[in-house]
Amino acid sequence: MEKTPVIEIKDLVKIFDGRRVLNGVNLTVYKGETFVLMGGSGCGKSTLLRHMIGSYKPDTGSVWLMGKNLTTLNEDQMDEVKKKFGMLFQSAALFDSMTVGENVALPLREHTKLDDSVINIVVKMKLELVGLRGFENLMPSQLSGGMKKRVGLARAIAMDPEIVFYDEPTAGLDPIVSGVIDKLISDLTKKLSITSVVVTHDMNSVFRIADRIAMLHQGKIVAEGTKQEIEKSNNGLVRQFVKGDADGPVTFFKDKGDYLKDLIG
Repeated sequence: MEKTPVIEIKDLVKIFDGRRVLNGVNLTVYKGETFVLMGGSGCGKSTLLRHMIGSYKPDTGSVWLMGKNLTTLNEDQMDEVKKKFGMLFQSAALFDSMTVGENVALPLREHTKLDDSVINIVVKMKLELVGLRGFENLMPSQLSGGMKKRVGLARAIAMDPEIVFYDEPTAGLDPIVSGVIDKLISDLTKKLSITSVVVTHDMNSVFRIADRIAMLHQGKIVAEGTKQEIEKSNNGLVRQFVKGDADGPVTFFKDKGDYLKDLIG
């Protein structure tokens, strides 16, 4: 069966202060898959993610999201595209002054004309999907780190998006809670028939959730494939990253300047 692209990145270049943070990235994400972008700190993962959600515009190249060329859209057109995807931020990014229910309801109140009674029902449904029904009246300060991530995920799916982006979803969580978040990502991708794009350097998560994986290094995609293909890769960079070895193409025992050059090119 032919796969349907939902994200297409073509020859993407981004330069900051004379340095090429992204250097000719080509990437395709297909409908319904969980696509994981991995790589070391400073490799350009977050910059690439920001291009996918339209926060950054490339210096050259293009980013296509659900058939729209983001580089050509005006602000109103971009706002319409943003309604079709959700985002789980690394810190969950909940509003401390709002209850759990109010946080999840926020995109519905901002972008729809639904009655409060309908919004309340949707909020309960989304919280139930992440295992937090009945927590509507709690404040974020009353939640653990893992619970905050789950509330953030409920908010990310509040508008029934076609794509959900995840920025380091297991960062700062213990192994058990990380496993819970990974299971939620996999389950929701299947149950809701959405596309998931996950940026992470957590190798346990990568191999638990990924359908396909790409590795970014020095602003370029250096490997791409299924998790089985990545796990068996002969690429030295990939093998070092997957195994977490100190010895390999990226050498840690250098002075700080040389190590940074290894990371960011």
